[in-house]
Amino acid sequence: MYDIEAIRAALPHRYPFLLVDRILEHTADRIVGLKNVTVNEPFFQGHFPPPVGAVMPGVLILEAMTQTAAFLAIDASSAGPTAGYLVGIDKAKFRRKVVPGDAMRMEATLIRRKRMLLQADVRATVDGELAASAIVTVALADEEEIVDA
Repeated sequence: MYDIEAIRAALPHRYPFLLVDRILEHTADRIVGLKNVTVNEPFFQGHFPPPVGAVMPGVLILEAMTQTAAFLAIDASSAGPTAGYLVGIDKAKFRRKVVPGDAMRMEATLIRRKRMLLQADVRATVDGELAASAIVTVALADEEEIVDA
């Protein structure tokens, strides 16, 4: 539904912080995104060195899920908000390591949207196995607010 170029046009994030590679499904209240995790990710240089091995940091898994959830605010037919700031995380749980070679599927389901706040239930899975879940709250902003910040 959205390839990387469409994602770059919709989100303000850039390398190395753009953590969504593709949007697979998008409805008004649910979205599914994909992150292909490669050994070339810059965070793997120090997280963790051998003998433990490379593990995607939980905070970046949460960020990837939140970037996916931000697409719930995007409506191609209107000039809506162009960015979102993570302002709340509830019930975050990490169940499985995410490592190089994994294809992390991220799903966000709208819980509520009130004015410029969006709350979503987010989940990340690898090979059908739950890796992480949370409820995130995003404050929506327009481009002028980003530039002025």
